[in-house]
Amino acid sequence: MICYYHPDRSAVGICKYCQRGLCIDCTTLVKDSLACKDRHEGHVRGLNSMNERGILQAKRIGPGYTRNAIFYFLVGALFAGFGLFQYRYLGWQAIFFFLIGLFLLYAAITNFLESRKYK
Repeated sequence: MICYYHPDRSAVGICKYCQRGLCIDCTTLVKDSLACKDRHEGHVRGLNSMNERGILQAKRIGPGYTRNAIFYFLVGALFAGFGLFQYRYLGWQAIFFFLIGLFLLYAAITNFLESRKYK
């Protein structure tokens, strides 16, 4: 690969922003990333900042899914239990409560499995 700005020199890396090959004179280091010197340093800082925020957000998501899974499980168990035990008195209405409970239990399982992805 050759330098985009100096075709007679070989490139030592690629700019994180524009993806162009850069020689040693055209390269500047921005927090472990390469950028075009005096051209894309600000853009690369912005990209690095977005990546750091994304990693932080991913760390926050997992506990949220876990809390949702616990809530859905408790409410789903209550609805399903109510539907089962009240079938004699409510009839078909109790089946509706039971089905809501099953749906919430399904939501609990999917949220729990999703929370495992972020650990």
